[in-house]
Amino acid sequence: MANLRRLLRQIGLGSANDGFLFWIKRTESLVSKLLSIAMIIVLLAVVVDLFVFLGRTLFQPPYGLLGETLTDVFGMFLSALIALEILENITAYLKSHVVQVELVIATSLTAVARKIIILDLSSISGATLIGLAIAIFSLAISYLIVRSIHDRAEDA
Repeated sequence: MANLRRLLRQIGLGSANDGFLFWIKRTESLVSKLLSIAMIIVLLAVVVDLFVFLGRTLFQPPYGLLGETLTDVFGMFLSALIALEILENITAYLKSHVVQVELVIATSLTAVARKIIILDLSSISGATLIGLAIAIFSLAISYLIVRSIHDRAEDA
């Protein structure tokens, strides 16, 4: 029983909160680092996929016909940019342990822009278009609000 109490105190489940908070911060740091590594793997996979796709499109007959697949290429480029922004979000969190709302909103705007660029207008409903428009409008207003608050804080 004494060993159990000692163990609980060491991991912070005893009377003091310092040990427990230490383990929470360590776990949080470890998970953030694992997410960063996973995002780097995803980013590399997206970039390799993009280059394979471009290679097949540009160097196989008929040569250089990107017109039909240009939206696919743009979608892949934006996917790589979104992965970079998510990695930047994780890196910023590792540095300051604060979620940067402005960066999250900018990433969301990029993701919605990607969706619109690759959208096949013949296969979607009007309700989907209205939903995307509302999402863009909401994110843009949110970005403006957060940005203005951030600018005021820098001026003060």
